[in-house]
Amino acid sequence: MAAVHQILATLGYGDAIGHEVIGIQRVLRAAGHDSEIFVQTADPNVEHLTRDYRDLIEASSPDNVLIHHFSIGSRASRVAYALPDKMVLVYHNITPPQFFVDVHPLLVQLCFMGRRELGAYRDRCVLALGDSAFNAEELVEAGFPRTGVLPVVPSFTHLEATATGTMADSFDDGWTNILFVGRMIPNKKIDDLIRFFHAYKTRSNPRSRLLLVGSYGGFDLYFAMLQQLVATLKVPDVFFMGHVSNEELSAFYDVADLFLCASEHEGFCVPLMEAFHKRVPVLAYAATAVPSTMDGGGVLYDTKSPAHVASLMAAILDDEDLLDGIIASQDAALARLVARDFDGTLLGFVDEALAAPPCRPPHVSFDFWDQFELQEQLEEVRQYRPAALRALPAFAADDAASARQAPESEGRAGSPSPAGRDAPAGQAPESLETVEGVPGTRHPETGA
Repeated sequence: MAAVHQILATLGYGDAIGHEVIGIQRVLRAAGHDSEIFVQTADPNVEHLTRDYRDLIEASSPDNVLIHHFSIGSRASRVAYALPDKMVLVYHNITPPQFFVDVHPLLVQLCFMGRRELGAYRDRCVLALGDSAFNAEELVEAGFPRTGVLPVVPSFTHLEATATGTMADSFDDGWTNILFVGRMIPNKKIDDLIRFFHAYKTRSNPRSRLLLVGSYGGFDLYFAMLQQLVATLKVPDVFFMGHVSNEELSAFYDVADLFLCASEHEGFCVPLMEAFHKRVPVLAYAATAVPSTMDGGGVLYDTKSPAHVASLMAAILDDEDLLDGIIASQDAALARLVARDFDGTLLGFVDEALAAPPCRPPHVSFDFWDQFELQEQLEEVRQYRPAALRALPAFAADDAASARQAPESEGRAGSPSPAGRDAPAGQAPESLETVEGVPGTRHPETGA
């Protein structure tokens, strides 16, 4: 039986993509396929489940199927493109670059390049799959001829953990807790959440608070903007909880009275389903994949007037019959999601890929593999002998230019490094691990 391997830049622990990758391997092995997970990097908790992406070169065969989880500019992606396997591309979306203008210039460039890079795979893969209907539609718009949906069926085992003495316990005091779970990044529109909460607290319920659970690492400028907004509005009881453990996350859902989402770009949005699972009513902005993810559950709004959203919040929280109806709609939507035949859908797509005619040799430069070997050698020097790398003429010239420019920018307001810190030579800043489609993306966006 033909092998069906997977390749991706990073395998995370406890996130949606990580659960999906491991679930795919489980189904493939149960069906009798040889199936490995090839990565550049992996969380220590799941590293034992993976192999180095360079090992795929020897395991490759034109008769094999390679499931490629697309991400921006990773070496794993380039190797996958150059190998002869029948490729099934899985698209988890790329955040549009306009969300990072004036906040993160490097991500503007990378996300633009990533969306352009996606087009190179139109003729390289035998099948392109989105993990939501919204993502599959983007593949159609990008010109992929054969597309489908491999649905995300989230695992909620990480929410089964319980603990005492958590941070959330201090908020279980009779006040109304408005919760959001997700990275503190611009497309999540945390600033709108603060405005909505301000309107609700001042107009309807002074005994309420906003709990923002999720990492803000790498987006220091945006985080500072959010803090400034809180100060400008003079709105108390806004809490940035940062990265939390699974036990803490479960506890925050337990004390939440409403899950409020204002995000303007989602490829799926697992926290919505987590809130459904924990039976927290959801009020969410109807953008991108959010309506299809909620599938008739919860409440959607389509205008971002703070007064309007605040009135919806009050209506939901003050009417027990309405609240019960919302929870019932969420229970039904979640049941439909969990009932999807993920195994059968996956194996059907694999059979379709195996039946496809052999791929034409990928179009790569004649010296691709020579350049690959040189890049590996350079990466080794970068990691273990950084001083030798900085001594190379090109880097020395860059350092000299930076030194001449430093006095001009020193102390200038509004000119921090894109991620709030300098990245080591040749490495991307930490914030590249926070955006859909960028290597290392973690989900469900708490940084767990």
